Amino acid sequence: MSTENSTAAERVAIVSGAASGIGRAIAGELAGRNHPVALLDRSGDAVRAAADELANDGARVIGLEVDVSDRASVDAAVEKARAELGPISIIVTSAGIQESAPFGEITAESWQRTLDVNLTGTFNTIQSALPDLLEAGWGRIVTISSSSAQSGAPDRAHYVASKGGVIALTKALAFELSPKGITANTIPPSIIDTPMARAEEQPGQLIDLDVLANMTPVRRTGTPHDVAAAAAFLCTDDAGFITGQAIGVNGGWYL
Repeated sequence: MSTENSTAAERVAIVSGAASGIGRAIAGELAGRNHPVALLDRSGDAVRAAADELANDGARVIGLEVDVSDRASVDAAVEKARAELGPISIIVTSAGIQESAPFGEITAESWQRTLDVNLTGTFNTIQSALPDLLEAGWGRIVTISSSSAQSGAPDRAHYVASKGGVIALTKALAFELSPKGITANTIPPSIIDTPMARAEEQPGQLIDLDVLANMTPVRRTGTPHDVAAAAAFLCTDDAGFITGQAIGVNGGWYL
């Protein structure tokens, strides 16, 4: 059970990549703890459906179609979230894309697109909402990175590089912002059973969820809820002495 008081539980959160998978689970976990939540995602119909589902359960939420690589789109969404829900206190960045190709075959366009969404999108979302946190003198930033940025991975140099940048950015923000009452942490999950992971699944090869489950010490793949529970804790007052950390939600699995 959360130890947050009623005032803390009503702090407004924005969650990017919230239409499905990890982002959807985080939005649901925060909404379940009575936080008003703005769900951001480039899939407009899906994010509105996710928000409607949470609203039907009594949550105070809105779903906004946003391209996190487009700063104007992010700024407009943050302003709408602020106007409808109130000043933002919690920023969770889960929006991301993953493409596969041997390093020599990665196109300049694919490289740039991956960086634009995964790294620049994280920068855009945090910087756009940050003034509210600074004004309040309290805030929580949680980024979703990847364990592949810690271990490396074949055929994903652009994805690994972008997520490594997210980890480094988070650590830099922790140093800069923690004296102002704002913590910044990242969660680098290992294999999580999400629609994106299923789309990449290649039976008998590296991306095979059943094979990876057997390689994990806890003998299962992770769930979006596993990540959401850790993220929600990092957004509480109880986590106020945790900053600049990479909290591995990985079942004990490292390559």
